[in-house]
Amino acid sequence: MPSAQYVLTLSCPNRPGIVAGVSTYLFAHACNILDAQQFDDTETNVFFMRVVFDGVDDVAFEEVRRGFSEVGEKFAMNWIMRAVSVKKRVMILVSKFDHCLADLLYRWRIGELPMDLAAIVSNHPRETYEHLDFTGIDFHYLPVTRETKLEQETQIWNLIKETRTDLVVLARYMQILSDGLTAKLAGRCINIHHSFLPGFKGANPYRQAHRRGVKLIGATAHYVTADLDEGPIVEQDVERISHRDLPHDLVRKGRDIERRVLARGVRYHLEDRVVLNGSKTVVFAE
Repeated sequence: MPSAQYVLTLSCPNRPGIVAGVSTYLFAHACNILDAQQFDDTETNVFFMRVVFDGVDDVAFEEVRRGFSEVGEKFAMNWIMRAVSVKKRVMILVSKFDHCLADLLYRWRIGELPMDLAAIVSNHPRETYEHLDFTGIDFHYLPVTRETKLEQETQIWNLIKETRTDLVVLARYMQILSDGLTAKLAGRCINIHHSFLPGFKGANPYRQAHRRGVKLIGATAHYVTADLDEGPIVEQDVERISHRDLPHDLVRKGRDIERRVLARGVRYHLEDRVVLNGSKTVVFAE
């Protein structure tokens, strides 16, 4: 059986000796580095790194993690070190359009997305998704109106705390989260936007794109912030469009892009491949 693996992600002010400090510490604790990626943002002078290692069991790992705080303090790091086997708990919020939800459920069931599904929350009743298999999944119907929005968000926040949710995914959840809730979910709430940001905001983005005769459409997965659709971008993709494509063709192709972009963005987060860099992200993809 392969040995247990662990992942370390960090960011800190750039200075000589960071890589040596990390690698020397892991070597001194009998750890074996399997993969290491790094990036130096020369504009902000911030250094980013992701390291996957093995060589210790879970008991020894706790000592490794505690002791690394000395290295972290020396270099003023923001860092996370965890066992790869410990899956993050994910809550999915969805509205009527369910193509992203269906795709995430499929990838979760076949083991492509390493997560524990904490719950599905929707502002539409369960009957909306009668064609989907929710066996073993907690489903919560939380309707919302303009008058009950704060009350409904309180219910969502209570569910997040009760289920110990690590990541919230807005899988075409067609409600704008309040500034208060987005602040609580900073860095752990991913949204899929139905266009290649920035551009074509508002209602009927594909019809807007069709009127402009665009040759590419896209989708954007980003972290949610109080600035609507302006959060740090995690993943994007595009698809070429022809003059023969009608609005319904753009919608069909757009659904495919949204599915794969959201799935990749969620997986990058689950695998600790994303590090915030101000209003941007550093993504250590494969």
